[in-house]
Amino acid sequence: MNHFELFGLPFQFELDGSLLSHQFRELQRRFHPDNFATASERDRLMSVQKAAQINDAFQTLKHPISRAEYMLSERGLDIRGEHKTLQDPMFLMQQMELREELEEISDASDPADALFDFEQQTKTLFKAQLLELEALLAESNWNDAADAVRKLKFIDKLRDEVERLEETLLD
Repeated sequence: MNHFELFGLPFQFELDGSLLSHQFRELQRRFHPDNFATASERDRLMSVQKAAQINDAFQTLKHPISRAEYMLSERGLDIRGEHKTLQDPMFLMQQMELREELEEISDASDPADALFDFEQQTKTLFKAQLLELEALLAESNWNDAADAVRKLKFIDKLRDEVERLEETLLD
């Protein structure tokens, strides 16, 4: 049973987060190890394994990047943990320019304002890449979707760096 089947959801990138959360709570309630405290050791062990599977599936489906990676792996294209270099020079150049821009924010006359603008820019990039990924997955275009996930990971790392800089500027 794959993660989508476990939660009774269609195998698609776009999902209803509230339905996922509801199904998670229901499954957790049903298979919580406390419910099997007086059961046989085998049943107790199985409930612990099922609860772990439910938690893992929920964490995977909850986040768009891990959900996309999971969908790709279910279609025979496992890119989780890979370190493959992107072959899109325009995208890579854009990422280098964005990182340079991020490095210069600390020296700006109003770093907080510059960081806010940069953060909005990265949010827009992330959303656009997410929409592209969603379309590629809906079309079952697995190889291009894998590249879209790789790009999304670049942008997500950039967003993490924005958060770290924000924390530094606030200290």
